[in-house]
Amino acid sequence: MTSSISIHPLLDKGVSKSTADFSGGVLICACTERPVKIRVEGAIAHNHACGCTKCWKPEGAVFSMVAVAPHDKVSVLENGDKLAVVDPSALIQRHACTECGVHMYGPVERDHPFQGLDFIHPERFQESGWQEPGFAAFVSSVIEAGVEPEMMDGVRQRLNDLGLPPYDCLSPGLMDYIASWTAQRNVKPNN
Repeated sequence: MTSSISIHPLLDKGVSKSTADFSGGVLICACTERPVKIRVEGAIAHNHACGCTKCWKPEGAVFSMVAVAPHDKVSVLENGDKLAVVDPSALIQRHACTECGVHMYGPVERDHPFQGLDFIHPERFQESGWQEPGFAAFVSSVIEAGVEPEMMDGVRQRLNDLGLPPYDCLSPGLMDYIASWTAQRNVKPNN
């Protein structure tokens, strides 16, 4: 029975729809004392369930929930002294709370199609109505995190049942964007 396969605590109950008037909010870590707070101005984009082993996941989650926001629309409001970059060599510079471990934001700062975007975990918003996830990415990577390979057909079916088409990369639209960006970089000027 695929409904018994857990994906993410919020997604297992069904995907909540966004509201048209969501204009940003405050992300908060899991600390009860001096929580880190991050303001995100405006809407988020490309929200998805992610199976990679780098993203923060809440307890009991097989997938994380990840979206992006423009870097200039993300700012630390409170307790930024508790933040540290998880892996300085990674493309996404994930800033996590050193006490509770929640990844609060992750800018892409080097030359890349996603440069200028910050990756966030929208379930950390205090506000509701943010863009719902639209697909699942890096699905096979959950095997690296401990999901048994023979469970993968059920995992993919559960994602489809939730309306989250499963991909072992990003969604086709995002992959087309990356390929177009790369192709433009590789065009040699005529002499």
